[in-house]
Amino acid sequence: MTSASFQRTLTLPASLCENAAEHLEQAARRTVDGAGIPLKAFRAAAESDYTLPVSVVEQAAGCLLVLATETAQTVRPSVLRTTIGVALCLRDAVEAVHQPALTTRFW
Repeated sequence: MTSASFQRTLTLPASLCENAAEHLEQAARRTVDGAGIPLKAFRAAAESDYTLPVSVVEQAAGCLLVLATETAQTVRPSVLRTTIGVALCLRDAVEAVHQPALTTRFW
């Protein structure tokens, strides 16, 4: 199976996009490498019905995990859990896109 058979974009819930944008803003303020591109994409997501390139969602998840690592000792546990939760939701969405489609045929 080639990568061409996978979706190149995915549509996320509005609330997840808004949460991701908030956390990506924090990542950008802390100068987490690569946070700028997904931040711009997530800010503009409402204009495209919350459809984003898979690569951008994957990059955002990585940036949020870096943010969580860098702030783990300085933020409240609830804030840390929220940041990690958003990152994991984004990562799960990307992984779901990369799963082969289930068929009703037997192997």
